[in-house]
Amino acid sequence: METMKGLFNPTLTPQQQMRRLRHECRYADGQIQGVIKSSTSPYVERRQFRRPCRYAIACCSTVTAIGQDAAPTATAQVERSVVRLGLPSKGRMAEETFNLLKSCQLTVRQLNPRQYTADIPLLPNLEVWFQRPKDIVRKLQSGDLDLGIVGYDTVSEYGQGNEDLVIVHDALEYGACRLALAIPKEGIFENINSIDELSRMTKWTAERPLRVVTGFTYLGPKFLKEKGLKHVAITTADGALESYPAMGTADAIVDLVSSGTTLRENNLKEVEGGTVLQSQAVFVASKRSLRSREGVLEITHEMLERLEAHLSATGEIMVTANMRGNSAEEVAERVLSQTSLSGLQGPTVSPVYCLRDGKVKVDYYAINIVVPQKTLYKSIQQLRSIGGSGVLVSKLTYIFDEETPRWRKLLSQLGM
Repeated sequence: METMKGLFNPTLTPQQQMRRLRHECRYADGQIQGVIKSSTSPYVERRQFRRPCRYAIACCSTVTAIGQDAAPTATAQVERSVVRLGLPSKGRMAEETFNLLKSCQLTVRQLNPRQYTADIPLLPNLEVWFQRPKDIVRKLQSGDLDLGIVGYDTVSEYGQGNEDLVIVHDALEYGACRLALAIPKEGIFENINSIDELSRMTKWTAERPLRVVTGFTYLGPKFLKEKGLKHVAITTADGALESYPAMGTADAIVDLVSSGTTLRENNLKEVEGGTVLQSQAVFVASKRSLRSREGVLEITHEMLERLEAHLSATGEIMVTANMRGNSAEEVAERVLSQTSLSGLQGPTVSPVYCLRDGKVKVDYYAINIVVPQKTLYKSIQQLRSIGGSGVLVSKLTYIFDEETPRWRKLLSQLGM
């Protein structure tokens, strides 16, 4: 067997290495002759082919030999130092994810809209990869990604309880929906309003099962089995599930529901106890990467702190007002007597100095307090009732706690 020597040049790029390898490899009656050897190349693993096969090369990733009668087998992945974050590639979820990161000063910079990669300037050791949500979950499990932002429903469906996946932040406050069972409003289901009533229907047998169509082939059957439905036939479909019952090809659907308008317009209804799970966007990570890949834990900590602080500030308003008083304690007591003015830990009260008759005096005190935006008008009324004036209102970008509880929970899950 002939050995190919000097094939790899460490100065070449991975793409140049691939082209050179393809050029040099020789075939004889469908067989590759030789052993690929390299002590210098980080891109290709040693591999000997002993039977008819075709070669597959993945630069900076794996080398796989695919036999004619064997399934593809991946080799060990090449070590990388850069941290990878998977983000949704398109749609409303992608747009809202970019907006959230931008609000946290983590703007995603994509130099070419046709590329699948980007970066975040404030996180220099981070690569952003645009992927389909389900592929983000799959690549977190395979180790090709370290971090990701996707819907909780996607993590649950494609993660299937994988213990390597850990939810870093479970409530990013967008992409809210629920995975639910829905049935027709009329016909045999007219008086069926709960999952228990549906399971007690004697109509469903092994010969005539309840026909359910869903795109969630893991969560859907699992939920129905847990709810006691014994005779169920699952059909897989990706879109327009609401049309299946009307066409007579299904009795029920398990699908994502947001407002419920589409269900109502297609003469369908949700049933009590039929919600599989509540979902919204979540920040997810690979435990394996958090524990072993350099830089992942540090980047996760910074992203979590920024997300937590920004989301805590969303809907909160800083209110500043002046109030007459004899002392800061007296003013603070008046403020705390009002139910809408308690703030995060309480009001900040500081003296307002003015010059009167050539002397510096304190007649007013400035009050700073954080209140919910939805109770802003009520808070202003209460401030006025206790002598507040000159009220200023400003939005908040961040509210940082001493230590976010989610970070402590993550460290506990990692055994740190």
